[in-house]
Amino acid sequence: MGVRLSGAGALRAAGLLSGQVAELLADRYGVCLHPIPMRRKDASGAVELVNIRCGSVLEAKCGPCARRARSLRVQQCREGWYAEQEPPARERRAPDGVLAGQADAGVGSAGELGQGAAGRRSRSTRRRVDMPDLPRRSRVPGTLGRVYVSPDGKRFRPSMFITVTLPGYGPVQRGTGVPVDPSTYDYVRAVRDSVHFSGLVDRLVRNLRRVAGYDLQYFGVIEPQRRGAPHLHLAVRGTMARAEVRAVVAATYHHVWWPSTERVGYRGDRLPVWVSSAGGYCDPVTGEVLPTWGESLDALGEEADPFHVARFGTQMDVRGLLGGEESDRAVRYLTKYLTKSLGGQMSADAGTGRRAAHVARLVAALEFEPCSPSCANWLRYGVQPKDARAGLVPGLCRGRAHQAAHLGYSGRRVRVSRRWSGKTVADHAADRRAWVLATLGVDAAAAGEGAVWVRVPAGDASLPPRAVRLLREVASVQERRARLEVRAGRSGSV
Repeated sequence: MGVRLSGAGALRAAGLLSGQVAELLADRYGVCLHPIPMRRKDASGAVELVNIRCGSVLEAKCGPCARRARSLRVQQCREGWYAEQEPPARERRAPDGVLAGQADAGVGSAGELGQGAAGRRSRSTRRRVDMPDLPRRSRVPGTLGRVYVSPDGKRFRPSMFITVTLPGYGPVQRGTGVPVDPSTYDYVRAVRDSVHFSGLVDRLVRNLRRVAGYDLQYFGVIEPQRRGAPHLHLAVRGTMARAEVRAVVAATYHHVWWPSTERVGYRGDRLPVWVSSAGGYCDPVTGEVLPTWGESLDALGEEADPFHVARFGTQMDVRGLLGGEESDRAVRYLTKYLTKSLGGQMSADAGTGRRAAHVARLVAALEFEPCSPSCANWLRYGVQPKDARAGLVPGLCRGRAHQAAHLGYSGRRVRVSRRWSGKTVADHAADRRAWVLATLGVDAAAAGEGAVWVRVPAGDASLPPRAVRLLREVASVQERRARLEVRAGRSGSV
C-alpha cells in the first residue's frame, strides 16, 4: 500500500477504520485476523499491549495464520526430504491414541490393548490367512537413502512419493465422487474406515520400516478424495522397489478390538441414566449397572472377531523422485490443502446438490458410530464409555470425528517421523524468529527476559477496537520488513 500507518488519530484521518478494509490489509500483510490481546510487563515495569496470533491452521478461520502454519510445514518437508546428514533424534513420544510395542495383529487405539481383570489383555499375533505375508529384508543402520553415482560423477539420492487410498464402497460418478446409487453405497463401512484410518496409517509405516531395511523416515499428509474418504500422500526418504511397496500396502491391515455394535440396546427416550451412587450409567428400568469399558473388552475373549478390519484399496501410486523441481512440485502438492478442513474442502469442491447430499449422508452415518473408547455412543449399545461421566448422550458426542468438517477422521493431518528433519514445527518457527531477531540486531535472550504476560479480558475499556489493532499490526509489519530488507541487504543474506 505504501501508506505508513501509526496512531489511531492517523487511521481516523485516513478513513481506514472500516473493519473490512482493516481485514483486507491484515490479510495482505500476514497479520492475524483474530489476535489475542495480551498485556506485557517487562523487567523495567513498562507495560505494552501485544497481539498474539490465534494460531489457527484453517484458512476459513484465519487465513494469515493458516498460511503461516502451512509455510512451516513446507519448510519442514523440504529440509527433511533430501537431508545429506543424519538428522538428530528427537525425544520419543507416542502419538495420541497409539501405544508403543503394539502386536502385529493390528492393536492400535486405546481400548484395544490394556489391563483387564486378569492382567494384560492380549490378542493373537498370527497374521490373517486372507492377507499376504510381508516381504523381509535385512536391516542396516541410518535414515538416509542410498546414494547413486552416474558415469559422469553426479550423485543422486532418490526418494519416493507414495499415495494410498481406502477401498471402494460402491460405484461413484467419475469426477464428482458422488455414489451412482446411494441406497447401495456402504456408508457404514466408509465412515468406519475413516474413523480408524489413523491406525491403518500407523500400521503401514511399521510395515514399510520392516521391509525397507533401514530406519525409514517419512512426511505424510492426509487429504480427502472427492468421495469423502481420506487418503494418504507419503514422502519417503530413500527408495524401495515399487513391487515391494505394493506388496506391503496389500499386506497391511488394522484390527480394531472393540465391543460389538450389532445390537442397539437403548434409543429414543429409553437411555441409560447416570447414578452417582453407582459410579456409572444404569439401565433406566432395572437399575442394573452397565458393563464398563474394561469389562466389555474382557468379555470379548481371545477367540472373538475384531470389531473392524481396515485395509487399503487397490488404487495406489508409487513414484521415484530425484530432487530438484520435481520434488519441489511434490512438496507443494503435499501441502496444498493443509489450510482446508477435510469436510470443508470436499464441500468447496461440491458444486451440486447431490454432492452436498452425499456429505450429509456421511455425517448421518457417523451420528451413532463410536469414534473412540470414550465416545458417548457406546451407551446406545449397552456399554459405559471409557472414563464415563455424567451428561453423556448417544448421538451427541462432541468428538471431532462426528463433525462435518472431519467426516470421521479426527487424527493428525500431517504425520512426520521424528528424524525427518530432526525438528518439530515449533523448532522451525523458532529458527525463523531467531533469524529475524539476529538480522534486526535484537538479543533473543534479553527480548523476553523477566516479562509478565496477562490476557486482556473482553470488554476492557482500554482495549482499542479490533480494526485499530489490526491496522497497528500492519504498520508494525511494514516497519519490520523495511528494516529487515535494509539489514539483510547489507549482510548479503536476502
